[in-house]
Amino acid sequence: MSDHIVPHFHNDPGVAVIEIGAHEFQCVGAKPPFDHPHVFLDMGADKEIICPYCSTLYRHDPNLDPHEARPAACALTEAV
Repeated sequence: MSDHIVPHFHNDPGVAVIEIGAHEFQCVGAKPPFDHPHVFLDMGADKEIICPYCSTLYRHDPNLDPHEARPAACALTEAV
């Protein structure tokens, strides 16, 4: 279960694309202590967005829960 109201995602695995179930979320870059400033991203009506800090491409997948990601390891579930 997530400790975040706004979903948080990271790219520790270094994948090219992270599919997520949320349109509004925070990218933390990597897990602490290697995270970047936690940036709020809003896709709006778009299906993709690139984090301006770490260049991770996030793609919306409506089949996922708002706190889920593919790969699943990219969903940050612990408090930061």
